[in-house]
Amino acid sequence: MRQLLNPKIALTLITSVVLLLTSCNMKRKSSGDGPQDGAVLEKTTVEEKVREFVYPLPTAFEVTEMLNRIGAAYILTLSNPVSNVERYLTEKSKALNLGIYSADLSYASAYNQKQSVIDYMDVSKKLIDALNISGAISQDVIEQVEANQDNKDELVNIITNTFYDTYEYLNQANRGSVSLLVLAGTWVEGLYIVTHITENVYYNKEMVTIIMKQKASLDTLMELMQVAKDDPAVAETISELLPLYNTYLAVENDAITEAQVLFITKEIYRVRNK
Repeated sequence: MRQLLNPKIALTLITSVVLLLTSCNMKRKSSGDGPQDGAVLEKTTVEEKVREFVYPLPTAFEVTEMLNRIGAAYILTLSNPVSNVERYLTEKSKALNLGIYSADLSYASAYNQKQSVIDYMDVSKKLIDALNISGAISQDVIEQVEANQDNKDELVNIITNTFYDTYEYLNQANRGSVSLLVLAGTWVEGLYIVTHITENVYYNKEMVTIIMKQKASLDTLMELMQVAKDDPAVAETISELLPLYNTYLAVENDAITEAQVLFITKEIYRVRNK
């Protein structure tokens, strides 16, 4: 299993997603509607964001244990077909689907699906190259991440520190909006997999718990996207996620209704397959 997660393309992908997340312009102004903007993010706050999104889905072990408890098998058809990569012609579609494929890569890795991992690494590499992202990451960083992939705390530190080295590069390239689109795609695919891995998701306690936890991550995502809300692609993505956001606002911390779960399931399907 360890060798399966070691390929440099996979590490480049995961690092790219996180670095792009933290590279966006963090200065925010207060807003009257929607998710509230905050102050300039300090290094400790950046680290918290990185920690939250280091893995598009829970760790491979957590996913495996969770799915084993409900007897779920790996479902290839849940993931975005690799053949779709040729359809993504705009920067928005490439960035969103890089995020989607990164979540699919994590899902396949959790089940040791070697061919699927290879396929998703290949299409992700295509999108990374198409977006001109690879130049933001040095070989040294990839080696550091590879050497510490089993140490999440150290991995977070490496990525957080790397943010300061790549921040200027990415901002000069004006890629802040791309970072948010990649992150949005990752979040959407993660929730899509969780809500569609079983037909009766509401009656599975573990799945419902994970669905409820996405309230906080969606709130963070929407808050971050306010930074670049003047970008048309980001504004469109905010609008697409707003029905989900509003539904999650009504979700209590420890309770969610069947109607809410059904709406979230249908809405994430619509957003993901739009």
